[in-house]
Amino acid sequence: MYDPVMRVLTVLEILQARERVTGPELARRMEVSRRTVQRYVARLQDLGIPVEGTPGVGGAYRLRPGFRLPPLMFTDEEAFALALGLRALRHVGLEAFAPAAEGAAAKLTRVLPDAVRERVGDVEEAVTLEAGRWTVATDPATVLTVAASIRARRTVRFRYMTHDGAVSERSVEPYGLVHLDGRWYLVGHCQMRRALRTFRLDRVTDVVEGDSAFERPAAFDARQFLVASLPFVKEPYDVEVWLGLSPEAAVRRLEPWRVSLEAADGGTRLRCTRDELEPFAAMLLGLGCPLRVHGPQALRDAFATLAGRASAAAR
Repeated sequence: MYDPVMRVLTVLEILQARERVTGPELARRMEVSRRTVQRYVARLQDLGIPVEGTPGVGGAYRLRPGFRLPPLMFTDEEAFALALGLRALRHVGLEAFAPAAEGAAAKLTRVLPDAVRERVGDVEEAVTLEAGRWTVATDPATVLTVAASIRARRTVRFRYMTHDGAVSERSVEPYGLVHLDGRWYLVGHCQMRRALRTFRLDRVTDVVEGDSAFERPAAFDARQFLVASLPFVKEPYDVEVWLGLSPEAAVRRLEPWRVSLEAADGGTRLRCTRDELEPFAAMLLGLGCPLRVHGPQALRDAFATLAGRASAAAR
């Protein structure tokens, strides 16, 4: 269907792809008259796009040198999304990108039309974002290197430190990066373990792209694998608790907590591993439902400690 707006945008795309384009060539590619091309160019100029032209039969058009981003492509909603996204990097543990984010924001501000620039300013003035308490800072260079290796289908080598401080050299076929529960995870085939493994990127150092190529399994879902395996990532305590909640209610309230849930005895069986038990016990109490601890004993001790504190506070 004929759409004048899309025709104008097409002219802009052609001008961005070429240093200069003559009027007759634009008319031929757009299948319109030269006069119609002039109207399209005038429309772009009215929208603040710096299109420069030379007069005459063989006149040509070009975008002013240095112009790259097309301001008309950003609606108010898109400008909001851009501004908010640049400021949300801390929420995914990438606050080290802050200087780059500020530079990108400054460049956007210079090229946006006045109306859209005002919307971006509204976001900067009105919105404050704070990282969650569980967010773990991660080296952006590590994320970028791993992401590039995934795209290139090349192995990565790195040093990895486990939760108990043991350090090992790993070579991994990287299948996917996932940000979940405030942390970045790499999912891939570990050549040392000869199996799929999950690695926290904040525990990865000295990462380099390897020389070996690999084929990623078709339709592999890194997030699905991570969600299924994360509750049982090696931690000091293996937890099993019965909750007086339906499985549906348990999923709604516990999905962010890296746990495995299944129906059992009219309620829900929760299983996971944990390195700290008191915060986890406090969270379970906050559910406000009956519960039974099947293990470990240290979790019962954590509940007893919390009970003592609650009793003292009540007195």
